Amino acid sequence: MTDKSSIDTTQPYQLVLFRDDLRTVDHPALLAASEAGPVVALYILDEQSPGIRPLGAAARWWLHHALVSLRASLQELGIPLVLRRGNSVHIIEEITGHGACAAVHWNRRYGQAERAVDTLIKDHVRAAGLHAQSHAGALLHEPWELLTQSGTGYKVFTPFHNALRSTGIREPHPAPQPQSPPHVELPGSETLASWELLPSSPDWSTGLADAWTPGEPAAQERLAEVLGDIAQHYGERHDRPDLDGTSALSPALRWGHLSPHQVWKELSALASSTAPAAEGALALRRQVAWRDFCWHLYYHHPQLPIENLRSEFDDFDWAWPDDSPRAAHYTRCWQHGRTGFGLVDAGMAQLWQTGWMHNRVRMVTASLLVKNLGLHWKVGEQWFWDTLVDADLACNTANWQWVAGSGADAAPYFRVFNPQLQAKKFDPSGTYVARYAPLAAEPVVDLKESRQAALESYNHMKSRHRPDSPGTDS
Repeated sequence: MTDKSSIDTTQPYQLVLFRDDLRTVDHPALLAASEAGPVVALYILDEQSPGIRPLGAAARWWLHHALVSLRASLQELGIPLVLRRGNSVHIIEEITGHGACAAVHWNRRYGQAERAVDTLIKDHVRAAGLHAQSHAGALLHEPWELLTQSGTGYKVFTPFHNALRSTGIREPHPAPQPQSPPHVELPGSETLASWELLPSSPDWSTGLADAWTPGEPAAQERLAEVLGDIAQHYGERHDRPDLDGTSALSPALRWGHLSPHQVWKELSALASSTAPAAEGALALRRQVAWRDFCWHLYYHHPQLPIENLRSEFDDFDWAWPDDSPRAAHYTRCWQHGRTGFGLVDAGMAQLWQTGWMHNRVRMVTASLLVKNLGLHWKVGEQWFWDTLVDADLACNTANWQWVAGSGADAAPYFRVFNPQLQAKKFDPSGTYVARYAPLAAEPVVDLKESRQAALESYNHMKSRHRPDSPGTDS
């Protein structure tokens, strides 16, 4: 279905493409377009362009509600939002081929497939005699701006973080001033309901709706809570899944309801204020830098989602669900929170119910999968992609490879999280486990034996690459 408004076709408009930047504040493309003329906003649900990974189910739920919120925010600015589904290049060709579009603006994307699409868009728009302009709005620094002394991308976080902090980070931009709606014939817009992003038969999203309110206004409210309370206690609470001790801003950053510049500025201001808040603010700011680092890695290593960054792990003997009935059983138990380890099962239940999991628990659940259960990290990454509302291709992939030991600046493979000890340390009263996994199951593996088997597999892999010192752990 389409909805067209025809008033006057004499006034050219600026077209702004929205992607993972569903906000109005600190949106460089939107601001630049609004300064050049009346604006029409366009969101394309592109599941057809080559290499574009379709959204997971939880992300689709979030997107639906985020677009409802974005439309309301844009409406207050006098900016209509057009929705289209299909191949981005074809849709842009159609929209710019007739009507009164004068220019196309967008904030840059950094995945290989997305960059290829945007290059084609830019080529077409300019060939049509229109202005095409990309803007920097998703990262604190463009991935090609921070390089090592040898001119390559960073693979270790600490020097990357040092380089990031030593360079200037721009101030956030304001939202555009309200405008009169453009007096043009708008491109045809599909209805959001026709995209069928929300689950039905059954509707499993009740827990997501209870936990989250997608959109820019709710994200700004949460940021205010973080600055007012969470940051001051971050040091002692951030590893406690039984407490509200983390920022929980990862969905807001993933969907661009907040820009990293907004969060960085507010945390920096807090860090220069009171001493109790300063430590937490700096630690939280480091998490924002880690997000940039993940995208930095992905830009310089575009095969990160599908290949081990450390090629020696190509020889590691990980299992896949189809390999054997036991591997399939392990996979099902892990996915559905029936491993018999309370902290892991609670985390997987929290993930299923709310579309999110505490970061400490993410590390423990991932460690159990790839080390104690011996399954490939891609098995976990694919499950997280489908179930997380904050599923981010760079961060999800980089973090899984970090736990697996196959990525950049990775945790040593022989660092195996013990879920029982982790539960005692970080859920001391058992509140978190009782909330999400009150019914204990029999453990699917023996932790000691499975850890030893994992280390033996690791040493076997190392012996293939270091025959002079087989089986060592240096």
